[in-house]
Amino acid sequence: MIIIPAVDIKNGKCVRLLQGRMEDETVYSDDPHAMASRWARLGAKLIHVIDLDGAFAKAPQNTESIRKILQSVNVPIQLGGGIRNEKTVNMYLEMGIRRVIIGTGAIKKPAFVKKVCKAFPGQIVVGIDARNGKVAIDGWTQTTRTEAIELAKAFEDCGVAAINFTDIHRDGMQTGPNLDATRQLAEAVSIPVVASGGVSSIADIKNLLPLEAAGVTGVIVGKALYSGTLDLKAALDLTDPTQSAEKVK
Repeated sequence: MIIIPAVDIKNGKCVRLLQGRMEDETVYSDDPHAMASRWARLGAKLIHVIDLDGAFAKAPQNTESIRKILQSVNVPIQLGGGIRNEKTVNMYLEMGIRRVIIGTGAIKKPAFVKKVCKAFPGQIVVGIDARNGKVAIDGWTQTTRTEAIELAKAFEDCGVAAINFTDIHRDGMQTGPNLDATRQLAEAVSIPVVASGGVSSIADIKNLLPLEAAGVTGVIVGKALYSGTLDLKAALDLTDPTQSAEKVK
């Protein structure tokens, strides 16, 4: 299982939000690229970067910070936030982003997602963020009537590299990941699933490991790393970092 540190960018700073609420932020660093470099030095094999301003503005907002991250680290970066068209996908991949995450577009423009999956095989991730099982969009400001599993199934056999599944109620709360919902989603599709939201300690990583058999190949960790309740090196040692490196090449 791949341990994926998160670097969320708002107004050029590295922050963490509670349940995605922009007003409930904690600033951890003025230099997102310094945080990304820290996680890379500790052994991360993939880093999860989100342009929070972009998610709300529906277009890229922190490209300069993202460029600095790419210049600072030598590990793959997956990026989401404000990616709504093929031009933006092209821009980020040409910059050196390894995987592009499309969330709102998966609901509003599924044909676009399928098109870029075909054009860039293995480089498109679908982000499914759920509130009580229903998909949320536009920076989590709107909750749709679409079930998370229903949306995931719509992208079977399209070449999606992975599905990032976030339980919004647990995001930033350190209450433990939603194991049942994550397992159910992974069992419903053949696409690899990455868990997100709620991780607080090494115990949560241990609880997620049995889900590998269902197709959960990674977990995104954020606040637990920044608050110090989870040691990244310990998590990487637990999950075999060598094997993790092979999975993202």
